[in-house]
Amino acid sequence: MLKTIVCTGGIGSGKSYFVKVLQKMGVPVYFSDQRAKELYSLDKQLARELAVLLGEDIFEDGLLRKEIMASKIFSDSTLLAEVNKLVHPKVLVDFDHWRNERKKNRDTLVVLESAIYFETPIFHSVPDIVVVVSAPEELRVKRVMERDGIPEHRVRERMALQCSEEERLSGADFVIFADGKRAVLPQAYNLLSRCGFFDKSI
Repeated sequence: MLKTIVCTGGIGSGKSYFVKVLQKMGVPVYFSDQRAKELYSLDKQLARELAVLLGEDIFEDGLLRKEIMASKIFSDSTLLAEVNKLVHPKVLVDFDHWRNERKKNRDTLVVLESAIYFETPIFHSVPDIVVVVSAPEELRVKRVMERDGIPEHRVRERMALQCSEEERLSGADFVIFADGKRAVLPQAYNLLSRCGFFDKSI
């Protein structure tokens, strides 16, 4: 039986780092944000719909200009919601195809990485287990400022578009603390043990 973990967390929480740890431990990971960006260019119908919604300038030579798109949607929650309505169904279909391939490969556990799982009802039927990666807000702000080279107010604008940490934690089956004080690897091992990943009879 194939089990599905959804791993989520607020911007700057350390979610991407954590799922890469799981990947190195042998768990197949579907990076939904990364895949969505690929679909923007690969799916011609989606690209046309996005260009109508956001403007032709978000593409150059058929490739998505991420910084232009981000500047438009992260300053307008209504526009972001419209983009998500277009993109999320495509991502879900793509994920289901990917997961079926993993099932054929006889994998026993897969991970869907999604920054906005709780804000995306279409994904709520996906997981057997919901994992939230958590970190203090100020640390998250610092991480994103350093990673993306953007000022603090821009980071907080993006945070405001996501659900609160309290909402995420209340919906979690398992919490990973990526606060820089607790090692992530033992927490990853504990999670996979609870999921039966190391049990060959699963």
